[in-house]
Amino acid sequence: MTLSEFDSFRPSEPARRRQGGKRGTGRRRDNGDGSREMPMVPEPEFTSYYGRPVVKPAPWGDDVAIYLFLGGVAGGSALLGLGGQLTGRPILRRNARLGALTAVSAGAVALVKDLGRPERFLHMLRTFKVTSPMSVGSWILSAFSAGTAVTAVAEIDRMTGSRLPLGPLRKVLHAVEGTAGVEAAVFAGPLAAYTAVLLGDTATPTWNAAHEELPFVFVSSACLASAGLAMVTTPIHETGPARKLAVLGVLGDVAAMKVMEHRMDPVAAEPLHQGKAGTMLKWSERLALAGGLGTLFAGRNRVVAAVSGLALLSASALTRFGVFEAGLASARDPRYTIEPQKNRLAARRAAGVTGDAITTAS
Repeated sequence: MTLSEFDSFRPSEPARRRQGGKRGTGRRRDNGDGSREMPMVPEPEFTSYYGRPVVKPAPWGDDVAIYLFLGGVAGGSALLGLGGQLTGRPILRRNARLGALTAVSAGAVALVKDLGRPERFLHMLRTFKVTSPMSVGSWILSAFSAGTAVTAVAEIDRMTGSRLPLGPLRKVLHAVEGTAGVEAAVFAGPLAAYTAVLLGDTATPTWNAAHEELPFVFVSSACLASAGLAMVTTPIHETGPARKLAVLGVLGDVAAMKVMEHRMDPVAAEPLHQGKAGTMLKWSERLALAGGLGTLFAGRNRVVAAVSGLALLSASALTRFGVFEAGLASARDPRYTIEPQKNRLAARRAAGVTGDAITTAS
């Protein structure tokens, strides 16, 4: 008998059979989950309040992505400049030094544009905080730029036949040129890597999940970019160090990306394979392999070297932009914040850690 108008929405129960034997000895049939009735409520799925992101996406635009790429170009070029200095390759040394100055200058412009006002960068130099990647990075950028500027000005002075209005400073410039080249190379690696540390230090799910391996990806990407630039701008008889750096960069880039994706939470790694970011990273790997093979087997041909260099430059740019876009995409979807937290908590409980349900960080 229907007791309410809502009972018509209730699914019918399976027919029950009375077991034979004495009263009270029969068994009731269930639905396999211990209940006599069919479930009325579906399994819960997480949704944030009004579908809003759990973490606030980083307020960074394409200017920051450009800075990430140009910082890698500058750092790797400074290393190649030192290589040309130590091995007696003047054209490679000159092109690498000028490339480093151009890249770091353009990167600084992009950074200041994102900050809004130039004095904001100067304000970051008022203190030095070891625990702040942005503070440390500001000092790394400043120190690197100083050494790079000295070496580049020395090269420009030679190119113009000592016509720069340097006066008595010319002797000082050329006296400290070698030391400045070494100083710039010392800060080249940190310049290429600190931006990865900066991204990983945020609460953005994909960046944070990749914080251990991302610096290796960025350093390898910097090798690709700087080697590619040198192969495009330098005659092949002086690009030996650049070709070696390119091959090492390809191996490091592909391996670091694979290891990073393998060690990340599968959910947090999804944005690296989906949408715009996934397309960019897929093409980055293809171009890196193509450029590496061209460098390895036909790098002594000028045309092939230039094409391979362009492929390596493009691969490096796509890596930086792809990782950047993947992080922003992961922050916009609350699923990439909540599900990795649940997975970490489940792993801790499976390991016997049950007394700290709040702390879920790995």
